[in-house]
Amino acid sequence: MTGKLRALIVDDEALARSRLRTLLGDCTAPPACVAAEAAHAAQAMDALRRETFDVVLLDIRMPGADGIALAQTIARLPQPPAVVFVTAHSEHAVQAFDLEAVDYLTKPVRLERLQQALQKVERLAQAGKGLEADSVGDFLIIQDRGRTERVPLAEVLYLKAELKYITVRTAGKSYILDGSLNELEEKYPQQFMRIHRNALVARRAVRALEKHFDPEEGEGWAVRLNGIDELLAVSRRQLSAVREAIAA
Repeated sequence: MTGKLRALIVDDEALARSRLRTLLGDCTAPPACVAAEAAHAAQAMDALRRETFDVVLLDIRMPGADGIALAQTIARLPQPPAVVFVTAHSEHAVQAFDLEAVDYLTKPVRLERLQQALQKVERLAQAGKGLEADSVGDFLIIQDRGRTERVPLAEVLYLKAELKYITVRTAGKSYILDGSLNELEEKYPQQFMRIHRNALVARRAVRALEKHFDPEEGEGWAVRLNGIDELLAVSRRQLSAVREAIAA
């Protein structure tokens, strides 16, 4: 994406809009600008019909149609912008993510969190241009220290079962997911392949298969992934399938 992200701020409180306007002006990675503002849903829809936006920063509790209802309407647009909810009411987080919001920010919004949300918007826009259709729009819902986050499947490098949880690894961060590795393998067979009883790796991320000595399992094989230095052990049972996948 080139240039600044075009943002539409939707909030019935003028002070909240002013605060977001200031924060957006301070965003540099990626840069953003306020292309329009709206105090309620009808005003927002007027702006959306007239102009194109990359992201809508959307309050939830507003007079008339609330942010949840507006997000549902936005989702039906031919080319909907990304939606980032900005609200003081965290109890709506799960509902917001059901509507495929890119992120959920709680007031008072910090610059760092706003930039993280805009980075997700930017990555999704790039994913829409360069990734296969079957991986665009798929997300893992992560509950992280009281915050709910959607991690795009296209960013996940591997999934590793450890104790009762699954480690979800992207190039920049690790998350903890409460779930089943087998269910994830069945749900996303095109995106991930099994390399070990406790690990799935993103097919697109596999760079090399190489000899590796593991202190627990001895001499064996491991895969190297794009984006991280960590090697992941390949079990003897999965070795031929991994070799075939790399050669394909």
